[in-house]
Amino acid sequence: MTDGLERLWTPHRMTYISGGDRPEGGYEKPAGCPFCRAPGLTPQESLVVARGAHVFAVLNLYPYNPGHLLVCPYRHVADYTDLDLAETTELAAFTQTAMRVVREVSNAHGFNLGMNQGGVAGAGIAAHLHQHVVPRWGGDANFMPVIGRTKVLPQLLTDTRDLLAKAWPSPT
Repeated sequence: MTDGLERLWTPHRMTYISGGDRPEGGYEKPAGCPFCRAPGLTPQESLVVARGAHVFAVLNLYPYNPGHLLVCPYRHVADYTDLDLAETTELAAFTQTAMRVVREVSNAHGFNLGMNQGGVAGAGIAAHLHQHVVPRWGGDANFMPVIGRTKVLPQLLTDTRDLLAKAWPSPT
């Protein structure tokens, strides 16, 4: 007996849902933190788009929308109040640049920006602060995430990373 529904399989999401990629010791220490490890990997492995002196921009491995970036300090700190002035300033500037680049590359209509401070506030990796830059388009929220618990992403993450990195301005 069929239910008349078409299926869009997203098996890569099971790793996130099950916590299968969570390190045994958790994210509390830099050795287990993907944001601490990312800058030492190749751009294709890490999905890092741009690097600054104090922060870097990386694609979210489990994006809400195509082009969903995270701006992270290199330093392993959990709370926004733990950033020093240079980190805070560069994090803000990278967030602005991320918005400009995503608009240029994909014509985003708007953005959701935010930080979830602590696990109770929804942070999946609470031990390492990260700012979400989520592009939005009119009509991008549809039945798929609500009913199907699936997000349709029309582009491979590595292709999105390459487009954004190419459009990111060089440091002056």
